[in-house]
Amino acid sequence: MLSRLRRLTTPQEALIAAGALAAGLVLLAAHGYSTWTDHWPPAGLRLLPLAGLCGAMLLRRTAPLTALAISTPFNFLDVAFGPSIATAMIYGDALYAASLYGRPRRTAEGLLGATVGGTVAVLAVTGALARDLALGVVAGALAAAVWVTPVLTAMLVREHRSRAEAERQRARQVARLAEMDRRAAVGAERARMARELHDVIANHLSAVALHSSAVLKVRDLDREGLDRAMTVIRENSVQGLAEMRRMIGLLREGGAGGADPAEAPRLADLGRLVDRTARPDLSARLRPAGELPELPAPVELAAYRIVQESLTNALKHAGPGDAEVSVGYARGRVVIDVLSPLGDGAGLPGSGSGLIGMRERAAILGGEFSAGPDGGRWLVHAELPVDGEPARGREGVR
Repeated sequence: MLSRLRRLTTPQEALIAAGALAAGLVLLAAHGYSTWTDHWPPAGLRLLPLAGLCGAMLLRRTAPLTALAISTPFNFLDVAFGPSIATAMIYGDALYAASLYGRPRRTAEGLLGATVGGTVAVLAVTGALARDLALGVVAGALAAAVWVTPVLTAMLVREHRSRAEAERQRARQVARLAEMDRRAAVGAERARMARELHDVIANHLSAVALHSSAVLKVRDLDREGLDRAMTVIRENSVQGLAEMRRMIGLLREGGAGGADPAEAPRLADLGRLVDRTARPDLSARLRPAGELPELPAPVELAAYRIVQESLTNALKHAGPGDAEVSVGYARGRVVIDVLSPLGDGAGLPGSGSGLIGMRERAAILGGEFSAGPDGGRWLVHAELPVDGEPARGREGVR
């Protein structure tokens, strides 16, 4: 029995009950009570309701409704003896605990109705028995102070706790949303960095790999061919290092190695890019397509990277012949077409990241992108709106 009681109570409740018992004994010793007659009940009998109420306080937190059910008969017994201050205060605490900790949530509303009804009953009965309305009002006011006030206080505290918990939940949700936004931003930044690094490295290293392979395979390569291959290797190595330095400078956010925006690739550099795209059996040329207007930096960079990656794919996968590049302006859009011979699939290995990156660049700007066979050749087509208006895209897979 004692072990079960220990499970149902807490040290704090035991301390409160002991304090209430001690205070009640002091109030009884000081005659803090009224009696209906001068000879009954004996003073010692008043210890019974006090002890019962203090014992019920051990359950005020763990089983508040049970504690209230135990306290109520003892409270009425004390009223029958003659109300005392100690038991009234302890019973008020029982009502407070039941209203605050009781489950379900509607317990407080039920207790409020019961206590208000009890207060009205005390007012009416006392006034009728004493035939004195003023005395009934005083008795009703005392009953309201003992019964109704603790319930109302508990309801206010409970509402405050509910609002505080709702605010904590809202703060946790805001924190989770902020974390999700942070992760999404980190993911988007990682994808952008991966796309940029792929475009910077793949083109130059593909050219280096192809020309170095040609030098190694052709044993009787003449001096002119060797010089041309080594020139291409050197130019792509130097250009690749320059673009890597620019990328590192951007990642450092303008620190000691900060990048100059003027170093970013521009469409005016397409001629040099096309000239560097060559194999012994493949050449590339830039078709004139009219003058381009002043373009926003993101559009110009995306257009350059799409052409760069298209030529890289041509170096790795295209068959013998000519690759043609066209970049023009029509209907408020930059129109890009890169045609290359279809290959036999025996080129350098690729993971398909290039097509994904080109499609992502076009989608970010609200443009169109498609890639696929077209009349016996491989066509990469992209349209990038200059004003940033969304456009419906066509998608192809290589």
